[in-house]
Amino acid sequence: MDDVEIEDIEINLLLDALHHRHGYDFHQYNRASVKRRILHHLARAGLERVSELIPKIIHDEAAFQNLMLDLSITVTEVFRDPSFFLALREKAVPFLKTFPFINIWHAGCSTGEEVYSLAILMKEEGLYDHARIYATDFNDAAIEQAKNRIYPMDKIKNYTLNYQQAGGKASLSDYYHAQYDSVIFDHGLQQNIVFAGHNLVTDGVFAEMHLILCRNVLIYFDKTLQNRVLSLFRDSLCHNGLLCLGSKESLRFSEVRKEFVRFVKDEKIYQYKGLFP
Repeated sequence: MDDVEIEDIEINLLLDALHHRHGYDFHQYNRASVKRRILHHLARAGLERVSELIPKIIHDEAAFQNLMLDLSITVTEVFRDPSFFLALREKAVPFLKTFPFINIWHAGCSTGEEVYSLAILMKEEGLYDHARIYATDFNDAAIEQAKNRIYPMDKIKNYTLNYQQAGGKASLSDYYHAQYDSVIFDHGLQQNIVFAGHNLVTDGVFAEMHLILCRNVLIYFDKTLQNRVLSLFRDSLCHNGLLCLGSKESLRFSEVRKEFVRFVKDEKIYQYKGLFP
C-alpha cells in the first residue's frame, strides 16, 4: 500500500471522527477540495500525518475549531459579483415588493459580508423594514465574526467599487464607520437579521421563504449532496419564491430542475413553480 492510499485511509478516519465526535459530516463534500483543505491545515499545524489530527480534534476543542476554519468555505466580500446584486435590485426587488412581508434565507453566509450587502440593498429599496433575513452557516466561528460586523479597512476600496457597480444609491461609507485599521458596519443593518448555525448536510427546512441565496457553496458538494440541498431549498420556498445560486452552479442536471424556471437569464436566479401535470 503506497503513501497516497494510506493518506486516503487517514482522511476517511478523520472525517469519521469529525462526524461521530462533533456531528459534522464532510463525507459527501467534493473529495479533492476536502483533501486539499486538510493537507493545507496539516502543513499550517506543523504535522506530518493526517492521523495525528484525529486525537487532537477528538480531545482538544481549539484544535477542532482551527480545523473547521480551514474546512469552511469563506470566499466572500461585500457585494461580491456586483452584476448579481444589480440583477437582484432591478429584477427581484419589484417582485418582492408584491409581498407584505418577506422572509429571506442566506444559506452558507460565511463571515457576513454578503448578508450586510443584502441588508443595504433592501434598505435602499425600501424593503428592509418589511423583511427578516435568516443568515446561516455551519461554522460557529464564522457566524460570530458576522455578528461583529468588523472587516479589514484595506478591502474597503474594492467593496466600494462593488457597491457602485451593484447600483448603489448612496455612498457605501454611509453604512459603516472606520476604527483603526477596520470598518464596522452600522448596527442598524443587523436589526432584522437573525444569525444562526445551520448545517446543510444534516439540518432541516426554513419554511415559507420568499428568497433563498446560496452562492458557490454547492460546488463543494458531490452530486448526491447537491440534490439533497436543492430539495431542501425547494421545500423551504413558497410558491413562486426565488432561489439564487452562484455563478458556477446550475439546476440543469439536478433532480429539482423541472420545478424551477429561470427568473433572470444572465444570472443564476430561479423561480420555484412546482411540478405541473
